[in-house]
Amino acid sequence: MALGTAAAPFELRFDAGRICLDLLATTHPDERLHSVDVLRAWVTGSGLVPAGTPLDHADATWPPAFRELRDQIDRLVRGRPGSGVSTYDFALARVNDLARTAPPAPRAVRDPEDGLVRRLETPPGCAALLAVVARDAVDLLTDPAARAALRQCEGDNCPIVYLDTSRGRRRRWCSSEICGNRERVARHRRRAALARP
Repeated sequence: MALGTAAAPFELRFDAGRICLDLLATTHPDERLHSVDVLRAWVTGSGLVPAGTPLDHADATWPPAFRELRDQIDRLVRGRPGSGVSTYDFALARVNDLARTAPPAPRAVRDPEDGLVRRLETPPGCAALLAVVARDAVDLLTDPAARAALRQCEGDNCPIVYLDTSRGRRRRWCSSEICGNRERVARHRRRAALARP
């Protein structure tokens, strides 16, 4: 999924390759998780819950909880383990703690066309949804191949970290349509400026 997949005014992105990395992208270019409505859109757009899952019970405590998890994941993705107690160790302990909660229980139910669709047993709580993201971070950080595929976008002032699953591992930007397009436009302008007499 890419820019605009969720409600357009929120400009949420889902192109980093992992749910935990998509959560990190909610800081760029500005803070995105500033309200319950935006968080609901992110939770649905990221695939944490099936489309149509009611999230009316989400309250003002949810965005700060997701922002705190995002900060801890960011420390782990960008940092390296060191010796002694550090912010890295605190972040690791916090993510592991959040991952302990049971994630939402899915079930298969019939849809009107007699197929099967995924639904949740009960409306998910904040802790259960945080657990899904924290578990995704644990899986990412403990998988050497996935960890080796982590890349920082080469776009100007773009802090987004993504999982490079491209053939040959040559992906340079978080999104070819966004940062890649900006780079191509800038390159074209530089060439045009050099060609002028």
